[in-house]
Amino acid sequence: MDTRILDRFRAIVGGDGLLTEPEQLRTYECDGLTNFRVLPSAVVLPTSTEQVQAVVRVCHEARIPFVARGSGTGLSGGALPIEHGIVISLTRMNRILEVDISNARVVVEPGVLNLSVTQAVWPHYFYAPDPSSQQVCSIGGNVAENSGGAHCLKYGFTTTHVLGLEVVLPDGSLVHLGGPTLDRPGYDLCGVFVGSEGTLGIATKVILRVVRRPALIQTLLAAFHSTNEAGAAVSGIIAAGVLPAAIEMMDNLAIRAAEAAVHPNYPDCGGLLLVELDGPAAEVAALMVQVRAICTSCGAWEIRLAQSEEERAAVWKGRKAAFAAMGRISPNYIVQDGVIPRTALPEVMSEIERLSGQAGLRVANVFHAGDGNLHPLVLYDARIEGQEGRAERLAFSILELCVKAGGSITGEHGVGEEKKAFMPVMFAEPDLDTMQRVRCAFDPERLSNPTKVFPRPRLCAEKTGPYQPHPLETAGIAQLF
Repeated sequence: MDTRILDRFRAIVGGDGLLTEPEQLRTYECDGLTNFRVLPSAVVLPTSTEQVQAVVRVCHEARIPFVARGSGTGLSGGALPIEHGIVISLTRMNRILEVDISNARVVVEPGVLNLSVTQAVWPHYFYAPDPSSQQVCSIGGNVAENSGGAHCLKYGFTTTHVLGLEVVLPDGSLVHLGGPTLDRPGYDLCGVFVGSEGTLGIATKVILRVVRRPALIQTLLAAFHSTNEAGAAVSGIIAAGVLPAAIEMMDNLAIRAAEAAVHPNYPDCGGLLLVELDGPAAEVAALMVQVRAICTSCGAWEIRLAQSEEERAAVWKGRKAAFAAMGRISPNYIVQDGVIPRTALPEVMSEIERLSGQAGLRVANVFHAGDGNLHPLVLYDARIEGQEGRAERLAFSILELCVKAGGSITGEHGVGEEKKAFMPVMFAEPDLDTMQRVRCAFDPERLSNPTKVFPRPRLCAEKTGPYQPHPLETAGIAQLF
């Protein structure tokens, strides 16, 4: 990169706020999805909104693409650097600016960690969206990906809890989207920005809604012989009108991995359900009777209720450690993130098992069963020639299966770099063109994370027209590999 540009960045953020040495840049060459790696030209670490604005203005003037990055825990390559571009790391903007308990809201900078929000308002309130990485993931990244978590079944995803945003647009101007109240006139531009994966600008301040802590929280474990039986129990619970705070499911491979890693004392079974209810004590007690009866009728051979806060914490520690725990049973694995209708769960699980056997690879399943958000983990050994390619083909076939079942290619991890080629499988040309028009309205020069989400991001000056044909539009995913 031109030294004059680097000097301008250095003047804005100081010498310790600019990284240019190759060994420093390696830290930022990928996010949690390590299959893709690009070395950025530089990394800038601003400490204020004003510094972010100044850096982005330089990028806009020099036509330098940039990628905003938080903790780097994303799993879709959303924070992958752009060639000849810079990374704007927001980890130093990590202040909680305001805690307003009276109005149940908190104002934070984007580098604040997810769990820190709950810690700031505990024990009377909490921040509901709780990704498994909540101890290390940042709010800015959660906003970019519209992150979910186990308790989003009842409380909603990140977008439900973002009231307002301060945003630096790709030309360096500052705008405020939404506000401190739920009801605002005009277009819901705050809702447009949440989940846009960094393609519309950089959030520098976030107004979050926090939730009153329930009077009682109870967590039940139910062991089944198979995931099909556990899936039937999930459908039965929802059909009965019970809305748990969370319903999570793990298969035997996932159970074994979690047990080896953090010892949550899970039963050794084919399918494990974690069902959490919260609310007034009398209501929780009555609903728990229903849940127990439904699980028993669907074949649960062991039902266990956490008897203390320590037991409950251990239950959730096992679930939240499941992804990382896969290293206990496999040297390599691919995390996928598809969504299906709950009623399709038995058929989809059976088909995943068939595809797994056909590929000769194991698949561990951990998912948010209540909202049909699957996380199949395809296990392989990169040291064995051909296994990585087979694992990728299997992972992509599972995504195709989710779409055919009436679902989605992603529930909470985002499209990013990994899944942009699959967008035409799910969306028609008019849908994609409308999304592109929104992107062009915010970023006509295509500077803000420009290569992500879309299979072929069109130039904002080009005339509206059909996309160039993509192989996925004319061939099944599995046929491409």
